[in-house]
Amino acid sequence: MKARKGIGRRLVLAAGAGSLAACAPVPEPRGHRSVRETERTAARVQGSVEDWNRELLEAAAAGDADGAARLLGQGAEPDVRDGEGRSPLMLAALADEVAAARVLVEYGADPDARDALGDTPWVTCGVTGSVAMMRAILDAGPDLEVPNRRGGSPLHPASERGHADYVREVLAATGIAEYIDRVNYNGWTALLEAVALGDGGEPHQEVTALLLDAGADAAVRDRNGRTALDHARERGYGVIADLLEGVR
Repeated sequence: MKARKGIGRRLVLAAGAGSLAACAPVPEPRGHRSVRETERTAARVQGSVEDWNRELLEAAAAGDADGAARLLGQGAEPDVRDGEGRSPLMLAALADEVAAARVLVEYGADPDARDALGDTPWVTCGVTGSVAMMRAILDAGPDLEVPNRRGGSPLHPASERGHADYVREVLAATGIAEYIDRVNYNGWTALLEAVALGDGGEPHQEVTALLLDAGADAAVRDRNGRTALDHARERGYGVIADLLEGVR
């Protein structure tokens, strides 16, 4: 018996349709699509945050306070680190970019965030001697007990470098005098550094006087058994020697 005309063709088409249906992608449930879209959005946001963080580090170092504020408002992380472990606030402190530092502090930057060397934005102010930066970072509530990389307080580098204005202001504005006789890893107090590592000039004379007035102990000896007075006499620093003899 012959098949009726057209039936064979319809059967072939039906079979083909079934094959196509089997090969067609199965629509994802709505919940799965939502999860994948969320993942893609998160990846885009992560990419943006990485860009914002990089730009924030650059803005802080360059003193671009407006740029820093914009990036922080977008979602940049205030304590992101560069390849040397430096935070934006550390970069601002090193460059003495006070306006940028104020913005970072406003957004919660950590004044005690250590870099790869072990220094923090707060102790870095003792190195630069910037009173304005010290005041800006002080608003962030630094831990005065946190040492610098050499185990000293910010008074150590400030005294060594003769930053008299900084020493005066930080002593007046904080309770750092509590740590005035801290001995660092080299066996020095701030007073010993002011004398033994200074040049005996007026800035170091003033630092010596400030430290003594704040209660520094002139009797502390270094690892070789010498006091600040011993160092002053050895170097011929007459004015400093007179200051030290006055507290004996």
